[in-house]
Amino acid sequence: MLHHDFIAILDFGAQYNQLIARRVRESNIYCEILPYDTSLSELKKKNTKGVIFTGGPNSVFEKDAPQPDPKLLTSGIPILGICYGMQLLAHALKGHVGGTTREYGRTELLIEKKEALFAGLNDSEICWMSHGDSVLSLPEGFETLAKTATGATAAIGNHEKKIYGVQFHPEVTHTEHGKEIIKNFLYAVCQAKPTWTTQSFIEEAVENIRRQVGQKRILCALSGGVDSTTVAALVHKAVGDQLTCMFIDQGFMRKNEAKKINKLFSEDFKMNLVHVNASESFFEKLKGVVDPEEKRKRIGNEFIRTFEREAKKLGEIPFLAQGTLYPDVIESAVPGPKVTTAHTIKTHHNVGGLPKDLKFTLVEPLRKLFKDEVRALGKDLGVPENIVSRQPFPGPGLAIRVIGEVTPERVRILQEVDDIIVGEVKKAGLYKQLWQSFGVLLPIRTVGVMGDKRTYLNTVAIRAVTSTDGMTADWARLPYDLLEIMSSRIIREVPEVNRVAYDVSSKPPATIEWE
Repeated sequence: MLHHDFIAILDFGAQYNQLIARRVRESNIYCEILPYDTSLSELKKKNTKGVIFTGGPNSVFEKDAPQPDPKLLTSGIPILGICYGMQLLAHALKGHVGGTTREYGRTELLIEKKEALFAGLNDSEICWMSHGDSVLSLPEGFETLAKTATGATAAIGNHEKKIYGVQFHPEVTHTEHGKEIIKNFLYAVCQAKPTWTTQSFIEEAVENIRRQVGQKRILCALSGGVDSTTVAALVHKAVGDQLTCMFIDQGFMRKNEAKKINKLFSEDFKMNLVHVNASESFFEKLKGVVDPEEKRKRIGNEFIRTFEREAKKLGEIPFLAQGTLYPDVIESAVPGPKVTTAHTIKTHHNVGGLPKDLKFTLVEPLRKLFKDEVRALGKDLGVPENIVSRQPFPGPGLAIRVIGEVTPERVRILQEVDDIIVGEVKKAGLYKQLWQSFGVLLPIRTVGVMGDKRTYLNTVAIRAVTSTDGMTADWARLPYDLLEIMSSRIIREVPEVNRVAYDVSSKPPATIEWE
């Protein structure tokens, strides 16, 4: 990534760290989230054009409050401190920080100086505050750039040293022109060039894959989702027929999913595809199992054994391509502000927890990308829109949406139900607005009346949620007319079902999936 200007985001433990990084990437500047105490010498090796101090839960007065490398403050590299980051700058540079004014939520920002950070903005803006301590007096050489309606200092800057601080969070959507503030820092202050594009990434990734793989073979495990499909398309662009894709069909996919995957990779992409129909063995492993965790463990273990067995049949393949993403790399770090293990990956997370003794060398071309970047990359690589925009789908598939014992018949019923739900959500134009929308087959039979006859049939639940990252989610307020259409179609077209419920619980306290 040394071909690009680099922005370092030093992690002081804020909940919005990934959002800061996404805003920088959206500005076509490459960035990474690094431990807060990353040394100046390390930053210089990375062609660092600017540094962002994130917010964090600490107070600068705490005994073990996280601190950056002090050499950074006099390095001449532009710095933007956000929330705790601004207080840290003020405190370290001999200003005065205190706890007199607490501000939370939407706040009016009164801009006094428009050069640098606030160029092109209005005199008054709405921003998002979340802080206890405040900057009460400025360090030498700094001036106040903005205040809040209460008179509290909201932004400071030293133009000569190119060091700035904002007490609010420009990275969240609640700050009206937060993106513009970040871009002003990147372009005007750091003089960073916007060269981080999907096309430039493809060119570099292809070059890196070819260098790593050489003339040897590489294997990619497919799930049919956007991550594994994009990885396969990227690796195939780099090494062509050296790539073999393996799709293990456990029998828990959506309706006609296996046929669609076969067509896409064999006929459309013209890749070497090994389709392993292992549904019989997976169903056998789940016979009589009702505990959700036991289901997941058995499915994961069977996937590993199947993958090992089938991979050996293909002869010597030294490389394994995976769809590890940047959030996987970040989230594998130790919780808290002292992030010292940010480069530890979630081992083989995309292919069911494969053991290390499988002796593959990993190829992870997406490990520096966020999900939205992968979707954009997939589009540029010719991945169909229905896969690029696909909602998240659990690794164990429909097995954890069949509550209770998983049988071929119960999965078939849910496949029909799920197909109706997803189809109607798409027809209503709501698919991309929802994080997930799906059906759940319950272990409940209820009494109904069909054609003047008593019935005693299955109950299904519809689940639809909105979310930005899946960490929290709210139940979607679907139109009643849409719910009516889905319910009517399910009961009419799936003869084993006579009752449909709608899940109106949010995460937390509930989870998105039922198991």
